[in-house]
Amino acid sequence: MSTGTPRYSTVNWRLVALLIAGTGIAVLIAANAHLVYVAFSSQPDCVPHTKAVGEKGAFRAARSAC
Repeated sequence: MSTGTPRYSTVNWRLVALLIAGTGIAVLIAANAHLVYVAFSSQPDCVPHTKAVGEKGAFRAARSAC
């Protein structure tokens, strides 16, 4: 039989806070790793630009890779 006093569950809030912080840090590291992977694995296409100096004030690439 119940004695009439409510029973509260004990939650280790320090452990919960550490798990939330650890999950957030893991997501941040994974997102940054994905950005680094995409930066090194993708190669942007060449864009049209002027090849000669001073064509109607248009800019040209400092060092063309195309």
